[in-house]
Amino acid sequence: MLEVDDSSSTTVDVYVNGKQVRMPKGAMLAAALLNAGAACRVSETGESRTALCGMGICFECRASVNGAPHQRTCQIVCREGMRVRTQL
Repeated sequence: MLEVDDSSSTTVDVYVNGKQVRMPKGAMLAAALLNAGAACRVSETGESRTALCGMGICFECRASVNGAPHQRTCQIVCREGMRVRTQL
């Protein structure tokens, strides 16, 4: 996929479970998941989980990012064209 560097743009488009989500530049991927209405994963007891601590300690925000599994989305800045897949 070809990335276009448009430094004048103030937003980027990321894809959460195939859904396009427009985010402000500098936003974290965990915010994109929240905007998409997607929980990050399911607990062993079947409960939906999403970002809790927002600083990479709790690991509740894990998702696959551009094919790499178990990435902490609260620690990754949104970049144009990123693909995020949740466990759900």
